[in-house]
Amino acid sequence: MGGIFEQLSGAKGLRSQGKSAENIANFNAAVLEQQATAAKTKAGFASKRQAKKAAEIKSSQIVNLSTGLSSPVAGDLIAAQAEELELENLLIGFEGEVESQRLRSAATLSRLQGKAAKQAGKSAARGANIQFGVQLASLAFLAGFGGGGAGAGGGGSIGGTSASGGSGVQGLVPR
Repeated sequence: MGGIFEQLSGAKGLRSQGKSAENIANFNAAVLEQQATAAKTKAGFASKRQAKKAAEIKSSQIVNLSTGLSSPVAGDLIAAQAEELELENLLIGFEGEVESQRLRSAATLSRLQGKAAKQAGKSAARGANIQFGVQLASLAFLAGFGGGGAGAGGGGSIGGTSASGGSGVQGLVPR
């Protein structure tokens, strides 16, 4: 009988495993959300740092080319450099946003996996409970069917030996 109750407690364990998996997934999702925020913040700082560096590069370039500033080539070089620096700044921001979204998507996926694990635990527990019920019903059926047969017969026999040692139909057979 102990094995049957172990199955019932096994169902509780399956349910607990599913809930634990969900809790772990939610924790992982929270960590990923924090990483997403950090990635976005880091990209913002890198963008500001790059913009400051770009301003220094432009200023230095203007000083270096100031002697030939009247030439169209010098102006084109400064404009091309400014454009390249601006694109670099935009790329930093874009990469930070992409990383942030990737981490947020991973967090969402982690939460969904946690919900699925919890549901799988519940389903496994239901299955274990159903199996427990079927086994319990089978035992009750077999106990009711086989248990009453030996006691109801009284130990007597029609064609065999009786409890007294002789034949059950002895008085009917002539000698």
